[in-house]
Amino acid sequence: MMNYCKFCSQLPLDNIHRKYHDNHYGFPVTNDFELFGRLILEINQAGLSWETILKKEANFRKAFDEYNYFRIAKYDFDKINLLVNDSGIIRHRQKIESIVYNANQLTLIKQTHGSFNEWLNSQDVKSLEDWVKIFKKNFKFVGKEIVNEFLMSIGILNGAHQKDCPIQLKINLLIT
Repeated sequence: MMNYCKFCSQLPLDNIHRKYHDNHYGFPVTNDFELFGRLILEINQAGLSWETILKKEANFRKAFDEYNYFRIAKYDFDKINLLVNDSGIIRHRQKIESIVYNANQLTLIKQTHGSFNEWLNSQDVKSLEDWVKIFKKNFKFVGKEIVNEFLMSIGILNGAHQKDCPIQLKINLLIT
């Protein structure tokens, strides 16, 4: 018998958490801008509810140039101040500055690995602890929970869904 993950099994199909669970969470992501977008969302979620982040996702996407890290890497002090005053996103200077820093890091990663996706796939990592070390070496505002949720959300680490969740079974079909 298949059972949806407990946290969303009773939610209506149009619930924001259910939509994310059924259409995004744990699905493989290979597009660099979408990967960076997921990292931006996870960084901003720190200390807040995931629902707050999901409700603001379209605003994040717009405010951060469709997650184009080449453009974000060029953000200056004035642009950062505009973002700090943008009520549509999380107005946390340290998070915003970290995103700009991380965008610059991704431009370097692209030069050496071809893409963020290739960099992720090139890591010979077995444990969450090792992933955290690699992320902390390369990025800012990336603690254990952020790295874990980011990697689960893009299908690199297991645990996004219960094994018998129909969404996990759908994901399994995509990756085999």
